[in-house]
Amino acid sequence: MLRPSLRKSGQMRPVSMETAVNKWAEGSCLIKIGGTQILCTASVDFNQPVWKRMQHKTGGWVTADYSMLPRATDARKSRESLMNDKRSTEISRLIGRALRSVVDMELLGKHTIYIDCDVIQADGGTRCAAITGAFVALSLAVRWMIQNEHITENPIREHIAAVSAGIWNGELILDLDYTEDRDAEMDANFVIAEDGRFIEVQSTGEQHPFDKSQLGEIMDMAAAGAKKLIDLQKQVLD
Repeated sequence: MLRPSLRKSGQMRPVSMETAVNKWAEGSCLIKIGGTQILCTASVDFNQPVWKRMQHKTGGWVTADYSMLPRATDARKSRESLMNDKRSTEISRLIGRALRSVVDMELLGKHTIYIDCDVIQADGGTRCAAITGAFVALSLAVRWMIQNEHITENPIREHIAAVSAGIWNGELILDLDYTEDRDAEMDANFVIAEDGRFIEVQSTGEQHPFDKSQLGEIMDMAAAGAKKLIDLQKQVLD
């Protein structure tokens, strides 16, 4: 059955990643997945975060902030409401956790890399697109640090990407857009490493419980989607 987006069940939306889109950031990536567009920037601070310094910790840190522009969705949201949005806080933490899972903080030295993910336009899958684009921005910032002799080794162990999958109209589908996400019986977000291991899984079937076999099939579908995203990451970083 064709989906509302006229895609096949395992077909992703068109994906593009454009680098060096911000003049000042040490790393930047504009990622577009279907109608979703997110600007990801990575900024290098030559200091540890305050909490690490106070606790006399070694190594660096990677942290993230996610936010939406007022007209990223079909109806304008006030800037004040966006600043106090608990969803954005939760996604910010997710992005930070995902990136830190593949970074050796000792090799990063006493530096902090701040990732900012700003949603220009939202059409489903923004947290997944943010993680995927943020990894590219982070990689470019690390490359800049090595080229400028701030660190000597690459602290990034492997690529990561994130993709959504779920059940819509009784069918397993990959990369849900807004309409599909709104009407899905079950939807999930997967953060997946280059070697195929899962870093984080967020899934819900609030009104339509799902079983282990369905989850396994969805995870296989998500892993295939993440591989395509990682292949594209590698292309744009070459």
